Amino acid sequence: MSKLKVGIIFGGVFEEHPVSVKSAQEVAKHLDTDTYEAYWIGITKSGDWRLCDGPEPSWEDGAHRPVVLSPDRSVHGLLVLDEGTYETIRLDVVLPVLHGKLGEDGAIQGLFELSGIPYVGCDVQSSALCMDKSLAYTVVAEAGVPTPTFWTLFPGDTVQTLGDPGVLPYPVFVKPARSGSSFGVSKVTSAAELDEAIATARQYDDKVLIEEGVVAEEIGCAILGNGSELVTGEVDHVALSHGFFKIHQEDAPETGSENATFIVPADIPADAQELVKESAQQVYQALGCRGLARVDMFLKSDGSVVLNEVNTLPGLTSYSRYPRMMAAAGISMTDFLDRAITLALAETSEGTTSEGAMSESAAR
Repeated sequence: MSKLKVGIIFGGVFEEHPVSVKSAQEVAKHLDTDTYEAYWIGITKSGDWRLCDGPEPSWEDGAHRPVVLSPDRSVHGLLVLDEGTYETIRLDVVLPVLHGKLGEDGAIQGLFELSGIPYVGCDVQSSALCMDKSLAYTVVAEAGVPTPTFWTLFPGDTVQTLGDPGVLPYPVFVKPARSGSSFGVSKVTSAAELDEAIATARQYDDKVLIEEGVVAEEIGCAILGNGSELVTGEVDHVALSHGFFKIHQEDAPETGSENATFIVPADIPADAQELVKESAQQVYQALGCRGLARVDMFLKSDGSVVLNEVNTLPGLTSYSRYPRMMAAAGISMTDFLDRAITLALAETSEGTTSEGAMSESAAR
């Protein structure tokens, strides 16, 4: 049986570049090389695409050949450039290991759609929807799942656009509408702090959210699947000692968080765990997610849940929550990667490819 050729894209030009590289390093450790032939495509901080041997420390040094993913469906894969000539590599599937802007906001998913290559994760529409917290909240609220009260500042708006900022329910969180890993997020306790917090958020996005501070426990749910056939990992609990969760901005996250302890399975009642899972699946389906996502929620003292955010390409680092939740449910990183790729192949519009891939997966 020939190996499936999988293109693994990592890196990126925005703030979550280093997180993506760490995620790719974990994928490299756990991908089943007896089943998959990996082609590693690293996107440098300056936006150059390189065909490399993997996310090793030297991948960004410029010694690797330039490569692009062709939008021409007859190529169905990569164009590798070499001294004025090029060669093609046909891919069976793409695994994006990208986070944040141009990684999980629908931009690169659009390129995958043009290429005709099956890809892991949410499609263009759901990726864009989940990335914009204000839009995600609107859709989820309409579906019947509570969301935080929030105010939106569009480009050119100032805090005075809100009217009297003194009436906001402090503390509030000021955050970029379309960013991740808590970059640009500030906890604000008075109107005097708003201007600086808005300026910080606008370093990452010109659309800004001001969001009520929900008094609750932070709970997460890892989801894997398409349509109504969904698998959840064990629910986790991010127990904070102070501040707010921002592990990807810490100096040494591999050795543990500075202010958070991760409890998996979450130390909450069984009925609360079921409510979190049911609500997370409802959010996942309302937003049109497929493949995988991590749905973060707040569990209030009265037992109700409120949506926090949805990560359509959650971190896969050694300290990330998604793989930890899946592992606690008996799904190893290797198994997760295999399932995610199989789900991507099942979504392809090319029926013969999908059927062949599924039969191969079933044989494994």
